[in-house]
Amino acid sequence: MRTTTVEANGVTLGIEHFGDEAAPLLLCAGGTTMLSWPDELCAALGRGGRHVVRYDLRDAGASVTTDPDAPAYTLRDLAADAAALARALDHRSAHLAGIGVGGMVAQVAALDHPDAFGALTLVGTRPVAPGPVDDDLPDHDAATMGRLFSQPMPDWSDREAVAEFAAAGAAILGDDPVAARAIAARIWDRTPSAESAVRMANQLGTVFAHLDCAPRWRERLPELALPTLVVHGRRDPFFPVGNGEALAGEIPGARLLVLDQASTAIPASAVTPVAAAMLALGSGATPDGN
Repeated sequence: MRTTTVEANGVTLGIEHFGDEAAPLLLCAGGTTMLSWPDELCAALGRGGRHVVRYDLRDAGASVTTDPDAPAYTLRDLAADAAALARALDHRSAHLAGIGVGGMVAQVAALDHPDAFGALTLVGTRPVAPGPVDDDLPDHDAATMGRLFSQPMPDWSDREAVAEFAAAGAAILGDDPVAARAIAARIWDRTPSAESAVRMANQLGTVFAHLDCAPRWRERLPELALPTLVVHGRRDPFFPVGNGEALAGEIPGARLLVLDQASTAIPASAVTPVAAAMLALGSGATPDGN
């Protein structure tokens, strides 16, 4: 892997490369940091013949930091970032993948910039912006959210306290607390400022609470005319699996891969099937190679 920054759409974006840089581009939008995409998955995709680039959204990681409490950009700007980054890295259309809120970015990017992308993977996300959910979509599990948001905030200047906070949150959500602790420590190390608001935004993606995500895009999903894979954890209490089912049902020809033992994160046990499904996307092959 190789970490660097790229200027795209007038901003600096932190990126990390896996695999052969001459291979077809698979661009992974962070949710919000690039570490939302597991190292093992990125490496497996690279071994599968893709140039994998995972990147930090604005106000995360090595990408430009402005003011996560009052961002002057919109969801459409983040979508334009993805398209500009794809074009800066490869003249060919890219496979765009988004996880969590990065999946919202990816949906809008594929709709607004269809010439930039030839395939789409959406992981653990939903077809509407953060905030009130449509009546036909399952909202956050209330009991789980009550436990999650009742946790006292850590001292954001204390690396160990932040890592412990992340581990406790992962245990509530049904994710691996050991993996969450390690990732939180890495995110803490990569955060470009000691300001509490910046550290919190990097850990929790709180910038999206302040982001202008209008207009709606769900009604445009049938316009998507590219191979699409939707991946969702069966046990996800944050964006319950019905959200992934709705996405797959509204995007023409989309394939739904439900991970029975997963919650909000891609666990180590799911790396092989997720990599196979992503590599098969648009190739005419099935994930088992037939």
